[in-house]
Amino acid sequence: MTQTILHIDTSARHKESVSRALSERVVARFDAPTVVYRDLSGGVPLIDEGWIAGAYTPDADRTPAQRDSLALSDTLIAELKAADTVVIGLPMYNFGIPASLKGWIDQVARVGVTFRYSEAGPEGLLTGKRAIIAVATGGTALGSDIDFVSDYLRHFLKFIGITDVTFVAADQLGADADAAIATAHASIDALSIAA
Repeated sequence: MTQTILHIDTSARHKESVSRALSERVVARFDAPTVVYRDLSGGVPLIDEGWIAGAYTPDADRTPAQRDSLALSDTLIAELKAADTVVIGLPMYNFGIPASLKGWIDQVARVGVTFRYSEAGPEGLLTGKRAIIAVATGGTALGSDIDFVSDYLRHFLKFIGITDVTFVAADQLGADADAAIATAHASIDALSIAA
């Protein structure tokens, strides 16, 4: 059973956001005792030279400035590590993910912390978790040739060790919003809540 959910919303819209409504419905389906909520719509600081220097310096050797540079990254990674299930509300913006989600990805992709390099290639360190991505698109069909969201996000999550990834989509809302939302609701209602 899912004990802790990390619920991430990324839409710049609030009241009328389909992805937010879908992610909220997913979280409600699980009725987890602990839900940590992270709203990325206000933006996530870009990584910079100080961040990179800190990330590639052994913890014991980091300067106070490097520790400060990594403070948000440390917090975001701690949220990920504590979660059994990660739920992301995700609108498609111009065929891709919102910039705020890319910023979050850059903050949580840390060598030696969320992934490592081995002789066999990169190895994700956040194993045993599940991710459910609630996607809303205006005109793009999920899985189509112009969907640069689902494969990218699935690849990134696998890179950090999360291989159990499910997408629920209200896609092509511009064509028939009611039908798209109904399909997404049916997919959410059919999600397995077993561990």
